[in-house]
Amino acid sequence: MILVPYDATEPKTRLAPVLGPGERSAFAAAMLRDVLTAVDNADHSHEISVLATEPIDSALAGVDVDLTVDVDDRPLTPAVNAVLADFDEPVAVLTADLPLITPATVVRLLGAGGADDVVLAAGRGGGTNAFVARHGAFRVDYHGVSYRDHQEGAQAVGAGVVELDTRRLATDIDEPADLVEILVHGDQTRAGRWLADAGVALEITDGRATVVRDE
Repeated sequence: MILVPYDATEPKTRLAPVLGPGERSAFAAAMLRDVLTAVDNADHSHEISVLATEPIDSALAGVDVDLTVDVDDRPLTPAVNAVLADFDEPVAVLTADLPLITPATVVRLLGAGGADDVVLAAGRGGGTNAFVARHGAFRVDYHGVSYRDHQEGAQAVGAGVVELDTRRLATDIDEPADLVEILVHGDQTRAGRWLADAGVALEITDGRATVVRDE
């Protein structure tokens, strides 16, 4: 199973300096569609499920992917752990804010590690952007420096730990500065095109790239 958790209720609040509430929802939906398309194009042998905080019919508009949507309004950690507890087979989890991932990225994630391993892909700042759990006792804890906690948690249940280092999985979008990565590397993604249409652009000042909003 491939699980994509998605906050449909109040997504990407740290982008408030650049995007309004409705815009943040639309942008988050564009990133979700990028992730689901990459997952679908990479692998058709796994069930794809979106774990959303509320119904998301509008967010899936234009996505031709065979998937299920489960609604769970609990915080991320208990919601994902409930899914892990229900499955006896491997579960891959990718966050919905990884607009730079490609089918090849997903293939690499799913192919890493062996039986009873936990494959971890770190985000910047110590978060966990994706993992594959092949050990039935592994559980998540997304608070704080979750990557370190997930390493320790996997070891505690006797799982092997495989670290997957890839820029495309490390690039999650939470703050305005993160948008630079999409504008530089992902201008052909749905998220990149959405930003361009919204007037979000690169600005180079003193050799550093930032984002500006055309009024």
